[in-house]
Amino acid sequence: MNSYDFVVIGSGPAGQKAAIQAAKAGASVLVVEREPYVGGACVHHGTVPSKALRETALSLSSFQRRSGSVFEVTVREDLQVSSLMLRLDAVIGAHERYISDQLRRNGIDIWRGKARFLEPLVIDVGGIDGTCRQAQAKNIVIATGSVPRTPPGIPIDHEHVLDSDSILSMRYLPASLTVLGAGVIACEYASIFGALGVKVVMIDQGARPLGFFDPELTSRFVRYLESCQGRFLGESRVARVEWDGVSQVVTELATGETIRTEKLLCALGRVANLEGLDIEAAGLAKTARGLIEVDAHCQTIVPHVYAAGDVIGPPSLASTSMEQGRRAARHALGLAVDAAREMIPLGIYTIPEMASVGLSEKEAISAHGAALVGRARFEELARGQIAAIEDGLLKLVADAAGRRVLGVQIVGEGATELVHVGQMALCAGLDVDTFVDNIFNFPTLAEAYRVAALDVVRQRPAVG
Repeated sequence: MNSYDFVVIGSGPAGQKAAIQAAKAGASVLVVEREPYVGGACVHHGTVPSKALRETALSLSSFQRRSGSVFEVTVREDLQVSSLMLRLDAVIGAHERYISDQLRRNGIDIWRGKARFLEPLVIDVGGIDGTCRQAQAKNIVIATGSVPRTPPGIPIDHEHVLDSDSILSMRYLPASLTVLGAGVIACEYASIFGALGVKVVMIDQGARPLGFFDPELTSRFVRYLESCQGRFLGESRVARVEWDGVSQVVTELATGETIRTEKLLCALGRVANLEGLDIEAAGLAKTARGLIEVDAHCQTIVPHVYAAGDVIGPPSLASTSMEQGRRAARHALGLAVDAAREMIPLGIYTIPEMASVGLSEKEAISAHGAALVGRARFEELARGQIAAIEDGLLKLVADAAGRRVLGVQIVGEGATELVHVGQMALCAGLDVDTFVDNIFNFPTLAEAYRVAALDVVRQRPAVG
């Protein structure tokens, strides 16, 4: 039996960072990956592929607008999805090579195969060739990620009715698409396909998409979807979904309304990927939500067994998963662990992008009783006009006195980059006047911080 200081099950964002941290601390490390590649779903089915398609969709949809309509851009009806992602294989290949090289140059062993627990700190790994080998560890991190949830009554066949893992396997761009759900994945794909000329209908039981997000931002997302001839049907319950056997997917709502589209994407959440892992043999059990319960250090109830990433639940972001893996490794090895970072930015790659850090307007009022909010509309910025991204907004949330920065919310292209300026201000404890007193390059979208700060100053209570 092979012995290691550290065994990581899964090579996605959480597993990768856990392994690297442990190796850099001098531990002997094994990574077990069931797929023939490293990087997890993030690299091969989720984050990287969807963002690659998004860039193509954004380029196509914005070219005509940015060129002043000098050029007309149309999408062929017989366009193959693969042709929209010609760079995808190169992007995925480059990222996978980087991860593999990083693991190897840190002396980390990689076993290909399916892991299962035999004891709390002993695993068996079954290879694709039928062979088995065991590994014993001083510490184990479970970082097996998640898989799309398949709700009862949704006949996913990966051809007409698809999930978030199979949506990009479509051969041709459909003329119409139903999207079930209104979470991050649903909204990202709805806006991407809408930008490509697909008529999209989003259906969800919630009143609005991304219910956890600032409604002032999500309303602009809905407005964009509608500008692409799309629809959002909120507070709607699906009664039946079926492929008609000819050319359409039929979605019947509880109200009796029927939606007919060429394809359907079911994006009603994801579930922890724990199948076949036999966590019971490790002394663990899934929660009622199918997750692994951990403490602030990502440690389970079993000593020296940790879990990180999607298997422990929200926020299920690549960035937070990486941090969870790193923290788990440091705690397991007895290394100093920094205080938990509260200022974690949230970036959603819809068209337009949305991002948030710190408190929202509603949260600030709830926590402090009142708040002042400064707004900067991209249409007020020279860069917004030049780049034809006028439909954007940055909200700077401050305390009731208009001095202390409490949060930032942004919608518009560049939002996921711009939010980090606000993140650094929050981490450094900077006040609103910092954005007023300092100079920004012109023309830039970053000027929005100064415009929003001046709006806060304008609203400050009179003194004396």
